Amino acid sequence: MERKIDLKLKKWIKSRKRLPLIVQGARQVGKTFSILSFGRKNFDSMLYFNFESNRELHNIFERDLSPVRIMKELSVLSGETLIKGKSLIFFDEIQACSKAITALKYFAEETPEYPVIAAGSLLGVAINRDGNSYPVGKVETLNMYPLDFEEYLWAIGQKEATELILDSFTSFSSCSLHDTLMDHYRTYLFTGGMPQVLSEYIVTKDQLMTGIIKRNINNAHIADMARYAGKSETIRIISAYNSLPAQLAKENHKFQYKVIKSGARAAEYGSAIDWLKASGIVLSCHRISSGKIPLTANSDPEAFKLYHSDTGLLTAMSGLAEKNLLDISTVDSGFKGALAENFAEVALTASGYIPFYWESEGRAEVDFVIQINDSVIPIEVKSSDNVRSRSLNEYVRRFKPPFSYRVSTRNFGNENNIRSIPFYSLFCI
Repeated sequence: MERKIDLKLKKWIKSRKRLPLIVQGARQVGKTFSILSFGRKNFDSMLYFNFESNRELHNIFERDLSPVRIMKELSVLSGETLIKGKSLIFFDEIQACSKAITALKYFAEETPEYPVIAAGSLLGVAINRDGNSYPVGKVETLNMYPLDFEEYLWAIGQKEATELILDSFTSFSSCSLHDTLMDHYRTYLFTGGMPQVLSEYIVTKDQLMTGIIKRNINNAHIADMARYAGKSETIRIISAYNSLPAQLAKENHKFQYKVIKSGARAAEYGSAIDWLKASGIVLSCHRISSGKIPLTANSDPEAFKLYHSDTGLLTAMSGLAEKNLLDISTVDSGFKGALAENFAEVALTASGYIPFYWESEGRAEVDFVIQINDSVIPIEVKSSDNVRSRSLNEYVRRFKPPFSYRVSTRNFGNENNIRSIPFYSLFCI
């Protein structure tokens, strides 16, 4: 599958001041496949090491962190000769060896001529777990997510459709294939962007098998919780994770600890939420009180929404079948709005934005607010054709943004400085 990270990897390898690269993201988003594919295309040889499957590999980093010694032993372990500038060293699941993470600093300082890529699914959890330091300033980092909707269209052989969408987005003229593209959007809500899930669906269209794979990935996430956290913390993490559909089904999607269980408090479950965010399994969106730059200065750490990083896994947790999403009228109206918001959060995050939401004294709320260059832009998400919004009007009155986005099931349009776009075009922002 063609992925956007391919271009980023090519840019990294051509960088004059190249540092070791860390690719991080939730488990099974496609990190290993993309890096292996990149390595085979761009290097004469590649030395691949997996810290989860090869325990002997850990011993190499126990003695000291000298990259010259380490590379000699890696060469012996792999049976491959390291060639300066022509061999790629790829450390997979590096979160399983915190000393290897620290060692990247010395690779940057002492052997920069040897390109190194590391990948990990739980790096945010592993950092400082064993008291070893993270190589701040000595590595580059790329975040990888499940396939976004544009990559989904590439995967199903609809690359020309992405060009059609971009043309309509640029001109805000109606898209002639709007209904077809909305059907693709609804199918994407079911499949999500996990490569294994999508591959199965593309080949077989078997909803049952697709659903089984999604549940298996969810179970793998839960297994990671048990593996990388203490027993009592694992219980809290799993409880918080399993509450996600109920959190989003509420009329107010703000995360509430009492939904996990009666009497739950931030002091008890705050670290569990931090674990889920650090793992990449969930995405957070914090409340802001003002639509002015910088948005982070106006954010409230205590008020946030949590979304799943993959809509397909969320629908699996919620028990929704593809037919429910193709005929969205069968879905509870509150959860229908939650799915739409979740899709928007995933799309904006994959595009590199940090989404916030705005709320005013509990009377008005705009779903997302992002910074585009030097401007702060509100984004209202509507899961149906009803696009009236007093909250967006109130935000515009107060903060006077250069324009606003309204995302809905309607076709493209531009009226009263509100740029109306359909869900399938969110990747264009």
